[in-house]
Amino acid sequence: MSTVRGPAWLFVPGDRPERFAKAASAADQIICDLEDAVAPTAKPAARDHVAGWLAVGGSAWVRVNPAGSPWHADDLRALVGCAGLRGVVVPKAESAADLQRVCDLLPVPAAALVESAAGVGRVAEMLAVERVERLILGTVDLALDLGCEQESDVVRQVRSRLALESRAAGKPAPVDGVTMALRDYDATFADAGRARREGYAGKLAVHPVQAGAIRDAFAPSPEEVSWAREVIAAAGQGAVAVGGVMVDAPVVERARRILAGSAIDEKRGTGD
Repeated sequence: MSTVRGPAWLFVPGDRPERFAKAASAADQIICDLEDAVAPTAKPAARDHVAGWLAVGGSAWVRVNPAGSPWHADDLRALVGCAGLRGVVVPKAESAADLQRVCDLLPVPAAALVESAAGVGRVAEMLAVERVERLILGTVDLALDLGCEQESDVVRQVRSRLALESRAAGKPAPVDGVTMALRDYDATFADAGRARREGYAGKLAVHPVQAGAIRDAFAPSPEEVSWAREVIAAAGQGAVAVGGVMVDAPVVERARRILAGSAIDEKRGTGD
């Protein structure tokens, strides 16, 4: 069963425990980060902070350090038995065997963070691991590995491939990478809107402002909700059109998904 409740996945540095609870209130999912956001000398303390918080009521995903790094095994051991561990994000994912070892030790969902050409080439194998719930696209590291810009055609092709492979494997849609403009609401909103149109389920954030922009971009617009209600009302009345679109089974299903997304957004707004 998917653990995901909404589209905004917010990173919080593992060595900043004073930020954990605030981050949890700002996003749908938080990822306590033991990797890129933490300096090597601070990793043991970050590991202790995260494991301690998860053991006393905190709830989060955790991005561990990659397989093969000096910290990977210790990260996994520290998370064993943490009641609040919602899932594990495995960075630099390139091996189904590495992911299987993570899943064998920690009985929670895993997300494979695809950040290299080698990882892209093995996404089908990684999705075949039972508890790999989904893929996450690491656009920054991927562009570095490929020697291209983040908005290049080759990264766009990878974005499409991850969506297609996820669907073919029967797994939830992937999560898109971060927008580098940390406090630019409009830039994040535009990027998140693209991710939604391309079939992604959410997007990574590194600042609470980005989490708000992502939520807004993934929420159905009033126009979409109005159209969806008209479609549902017209369903079963024979060959009719709504807004110039013939109402058939796929159109009705799309309308139902829009209304479901609208209901989630309204519930979130009430604080429930």
